[in-house]
Amino acid sequence: MSNVELDQLREQLDDVNLKLLTLLNERAKIVKEIGKVKETQGVNRFDPVRERYMLDKIATENEGPFETSTLQHIFKEIFKAGLELQENDHRKALLVSRKKKPENTIVNLKGEMIGDGKPHFIFGPCAVESYEQTAKVAEAVKARGLKLLRGGAFKPRTSPYDFQGLGLEGLKILKKVATEYDLAVISEIVNPADIEEAIEYIDVIQIGARNMQNFELLKAAGSVNKPVLLKRGLAATIEEFINAAEYINSRGNGQIILCERGIRTYEKATRNTLDISAVPILKQETHLPVMVDVTHSTGRRDLLLPTAKAALAIGADGIMAEVHPDPAVALSDSAQQMNIEQFNHFLDELHAFMPIKA
Repeated sequence: MSNVELDQLREQLDDVNLKLLTLLNERAKIVKEIGKVKETQGVNRFDPVRERYMLDKIATENEGPFETSTLQHIFKEIFKAGLELQENDHRKALLVSRKKKPENTIVNLKGEMIGDGKPHFIFGPCAVESYEQTAKVAEAVKARGLKLLRGGAFKPRTSPYDFQGLGLEGLKILKKVATEYDLAVISEIVNPADIEEAIEYIDVIQIGARNMQNFELLKAAGSVNKPVLLKRGLAATIEEFINAAEYINSRGNGQIILCERGIRTYEKATRNTLDISAVPILKQETHLPVMVDVTHSTGRRDLLLPTAKAALAIGADGIMAEVHPDPAVALSDSAQQMNIEQFNHFLDELHAFMPIKA
């Protein structure tokens, strides 16, 4: 074969390649339209019956020289690429997606603009135990010029015999303390039916790790005009976490703060494993502010400061940590809460560290 003939065949091949390219892109456009129709109908994007029909038709129509198995393998890859295209379109449509809204969402909590590029802090006891206990922590928080106080009134616990919180009475204590010290309070709600009453007492609804996929609770929180702090589930993927936030936003409430609090792994050195890489991923994928709970992710007082530094260094919008006047007698999570002196040292160290970060 002469070079001229080879060049001619290569030109033919290039022409076929371009035709294939055109046809593949035409197919992709049709696949995307099918994906939109399926989403509207609530139909699963993957249809194994339809895929089997297409593969069988290819086998019937194949006249060679490719073996049928080879062609079916090629087309299965094309089908897979089409499914991924539909899924990508679905992700692009998420209200919490950075692609949907390029600018950062900033959540205003009594003048604390979470998501404004500055670090913010949420401190407080694991559980509200009494007015005196909560007020002591509030006094310490206020003295440091901070405005955000956390405290659990409804406590979902692993054991049914552990302290479950004071319930509504705990919320009333939080409200009283918040008013006296001019603080915004954050507390977890576990029952959708409690939200309407709870928002009279709190400034931020917290949805905890165990309830991240309590979809009725997410929808209820999304139906009220109150900021929501959403914690990542114990073994939730980032995609599941983002979709949980979408449940809230889809109901009209876009005032959402994401909170990485560690995930369950095989490691036993800490209470959970802090997925520090989740922070930049969430900030790239969504426009929502991202905080890190260093208390529940580590379960160790000696690790609170280094993990908080790591969180701020990697771009977290803030830190959440637990403080108790006397952790030794705390009714829950005594081993991981800081006392007032440790809290002040923690803040001093972070303030010394943050200029380096900037």
